[in-house]
Amino acid sequence: MTVASSSTSSRASAQRGYAGRALLAAVLGYAMDGFDLLILGFMLPVIAVDLHLSPTQAGSLVTWTLIGAVAGGIVFGVLSDYFGRVRMLTWTILIFAVFTGLCALAQGYADLLAYRTIAGLGLGGEFGIGMTLVAEAWPAAQRARVSSYVGLGWQLGVLAAALLTPLLLPLIGWRGMFALGLVPAVVSFVVRRQVEEPALFIERVEHARQVRRAEQAATARKLPLRRLVADARATRASLGVAILCSVQNFGYYGLMIWLPSYLSKTFGYSLTRSGLWTSATVLGMALGIWLFGIAADRFGRKPTFLLYQAGAVVMVFVYAHLGTPFALLIGGAVMGVFVNGMIGGYGALISELYPTEARATAQNVLFNIGRAVGGFGPVAVGALAARFSFGAALALLASIYLLDILATLFLIPERRGAALD
Repeated sequence: MTVASSSTSSRASAQRGYAGRALLAAVLGYAMDGFDLLILGFMLPVIAVDLHLSPTQAGSLVTWTLIGAVAGGIVFGVLSDYFGRVRMLTWTILIFAVFTGLCALAQGYADLLAYRTIAGLGLGGEFGIGMTLVAEAWPAAQRARVSSYVGLGWQLGVLAAALLTPLLLPLIGWRGMFALGLVPAVVSFVVRRQVEEPALFIERVEHARQVRRAEQAATARKLPLRRLVADARATRASLGVAILCSVQNFGYYGLMIWLPSYLSKTFGYSLTRSGLWTSATVLGMALGIWLFGIAADRFGRKPTFLLYQAGAVVMVFVYAHLGTPFALLIGGAVMGVFVNGMIGGYGALISELYPTEARATAQNVLFNIGRAVGGFGPVAVGALAARFSFGAALALLASIYLLDILATLFLIPERRGAALD
């Protein structure tokens, strides 16, 4: 009895250790992505002057990074379902690191655009594969909570960028900032080397090998993308998740890429002050993500999404009409809770809707469809701001969350606590 208890305790301890390493690896990878994208937002004005870029060219650097992320998400999501989560994560980090480093050597718009697009390929694989890795390593009762921690990784990276860029950009320039972006990539690569494949994935691979001659199993292994539209239920859920991810990314990038410029041009904030006020919004986002995971595990995925979507409609509209420094500081933090808090729920939601042999594909394809749509957020906000004002652009941005509410009500099923297939 004592030996059996000791053995059980040892296995449980080993599982907790593995789950912790998987979570750390996913969090660090997503932090790397957040850091990279926000430093680009801060550096766009400097890069534009140095390389003589037009506003359209400068904005397109973000757009094409996200387009590359969509392509990378699809490719690495499918490959992850074939060859393993950890192996593909390692490749995404390598691609991201190499081409982020090359950005520091760019001589003009064309080569910088190419480097950003290819770096986006690596960036696109991070979110979905990391979420899949964590969902398969942790029990159902904690799935939304730990998935939200992966989302918090992005906010940690964004917060680091918001605090460090105003301090370091004047000292090392935009080329030095791109070189600095290699540091989290190297750390993430080292951590990933300490994580093995999830037991659930290994079990499904072994099962697929045993029944390889069966037509259904073979088809499932060869075409994981088909699982996203396998039947009416799957198609409806995939459409709903794609809408949720699109609205969230469009709103997030539309806000975060232009927020420093909005504070600077409309209220005359310095780069440092814009960074501090943006950091308040980022801290609100982090709080929202953390609370989302707790609420989704306790009350369900749909009710939590609906609460946050309604909050986003109200707070983006309200923020567009604020005018005093204190109101902008507090209002930005509250807006952040709702606008980006929803990212704390996608990992658990998508993991519960699709089987193991297509889970990483679903995570990456659906979320990166959202990223593709989100890539037009900065372009749309910039165009509206040029025609009207930043305040008007933000007010119009609030309306897109109404579409989010309709998709959640009519397309998304509730799967809280469901066992992973």
